[in-house]
Amino acid sequence: MKAALVGADGTLLHEARRPTGRDRGPDAVVESIAEFAADLRAHGVAHLGEPAAAAGVAVPGIVDAENGIAVYAANLGWSDVPLRDLLSTRLEGIPVALGHDVRTGGLAEGRLGAGKGADRFLFVPLGTGIAGAIGIGGTIEPGAHGSAGEIGHIVVRPGGPPCGCGQRGCLERLASASAVSKAWAEASGDPAADAADCAKAVRSGDPQALAVWQNAVDALADGLLTALTLLDPHTLIIGGGLAEAGETLFTPLRAAVAARVVEFQTLPEIVPAALGDAAGCLGAGLLAWDLLDATGQAAAPTARATTDATTTNPATPTPRR
Repeated sequence: MKAALVGADGTLLHEARRPTGRDRGPDAVVESIAEFAADLRAHGVAHLGEPAAAAGVAVPGIVDAENGIAVYAANLGWSDVPLRDLLSTRLEGIPVALGHDVRTGGLAEGRLGAGKGADRFLFVPLGTGIAGAIGIGGTIEPGAHGSAGEIGHIVVRPGGPPCGCGQRGCLERLASASAVSKAWAEASGDPAADAADCAKAVRSGDPQALAVWQNAVDALADGLLTALTLLDPHTLIIGGGLAEAGETLFTPLRAAVAARVVEFQTLPEIVPAALGDAAGCLGAGLLAWDLLDATGQAAAPTARATTDATTTNPATPTPRR
């Protein structure tokens, strides 16, 4: 879990991390989040002179943000958790906003990071899985049922490897950091090898690594082509662990997408995410500030302790979907 006290301007005033403890079961995870939030609130009182005015929490899986329910998260083992109400009770009744981890990270990238100034963008983190956040006019599109942006489950290789969603050949089974790690471990004969090792081997010119890497890049380019055809974004923001390879990823990816774009399409700018793993905390803070604005509860700034330290946002840390 990552958590922070976040100021109105997006400043991270205090950060902390704790293990999720998912090995202790779903109820323990919920309790861990609630306890973390309460401790962070207490830190604000003790060190900044003011408790948080609102809370934002970002969780993986399927999220009903409107009703404050964490509907389903396979990797945390929970379903239909009324997380907003549970946290509000633990935090003495302050308003709580609930969001999806990738969409929340996308909100931060759109307002504060690589998508700042773009009225339409797509944020795609490449981690254990792949998901997407669709940014339109300063907001993130949730979809009619809370699952917009699941680009990782676009089928790019029909009949390809089976995916946990029940399909075969999904993008995240071919181009996520975990997919590259698995492919490189098999190709190199080293079961401990991962995507970072593959990228290093690519830079050294290893032909096997180049083949594994290019397969992932081609699959990702096919998935992104579908996305840009449907959404016509100004900017494609690529984040997550695989993006840490830098130009080892971005140079061939830009070339692959450009090669697939046809005359009626406009090639968007393809850029790395700017906020790293702080995006979730910053985005959860933005959710909380937006909630205060919407309910008219935000006070006029009078001092740093009462303006910059008014948002608590525990964010569950799981590999990116």
